[in-house]
Amino acid sequence: MLHLFLILSGVTLGMAMPLPDYYSYSTAVGDGSGTEYSTEYDGRVTGIRVWEHSNAYIRGIQLRYDGNWTTPVCTSYGNPLEMTLRDNESFIQVSGKYYYGYIYEIMFVTSRGRSLKVGLSYGNSFNFYPTNDGSQLRFLSGRQNGNGITSIGASLGCLLTPVTTV
Repeated sequence: MLHLFLILSGVTLGMAMPLPDYYSYSTAVGDGSGTEYSTEYDGRVTGIRVWEHSNAYIRGIQLRYDGNWTTPVCTSYGNPLEMTLRDNESFIQVSGKYYYGYIYEIMFVTSRGRSLKVGLSYGNSFNFYPTNDGSQLRFLSGRQNGNGITSIGASLGCLLTPVTTV
């Protein structure tokens, strides 16, 4: 009987310890028309490019993971504004504005206080930030309609490094 109690206690104790949540997922903002997109890729985000439609809405976004640029989301027409991270720096916040079908402004903030702000400051505000210390931008997702970004959400989380045993 005591043996059974100890086994059941161990199972209960093991079940009571939840696994840590390493990600913060934001609810997408914006109209949401068009085709879904996700920039998810292996590695760490180390750069960002943003295209805007002549002082108006955001036309396209592209992320760099380690040394590899993803396929641009929506369009890469024109000259992008770009930010590349420095050593020991990460993107820790994504904010901006959305209105009437499009994301009008987007701003990326780094752990070193630098920022990249693109677009027109017009519409409803959004702000995505991590709920866990040490988290950083992992990927963006949402919808686009071929002319611009119509909705956006962000995933911010910790990069897990594999545990090695000797």
